[in-house]
Amino acid sequence: MDAIALLTIFVLSIFVGIEVVAKVSAVLHTPLMSGANAIHGVVLVGAILVTGKADGGLELGLGLTAIVLATINMVGGFVVTDRMLEMFKPKKNQEVSK
Repeated sequence: MDAIALLTIFVLSIFVGIEVVAKVSAVLHTPLMSGANAIHGVVLVGAILVTGKADGGLELGLGLTAIVLATINMVGGFVVTDRMLEMFKPKKNQEVSK
């Protein structure tokens, strides 16, 4: 494929992603985040595999950068999901108002 076709697919996927996420109701955001975390895990594994096959210094540097960014993205997603799930738990030591 040539570069124009790849760029077109990339831009269209951005628009589709924005539209899909914008239409998700608030109740479904936690399952959506969990699915996104799974995808980020796949990206991390892919970055590790590609970096393992690196031959040159530039390839290795870009691969390590991809691993670091994918790890930050995945861990951040789990932190956000955990905070979202905390909102649904009942509060401890909550006094009953009369």
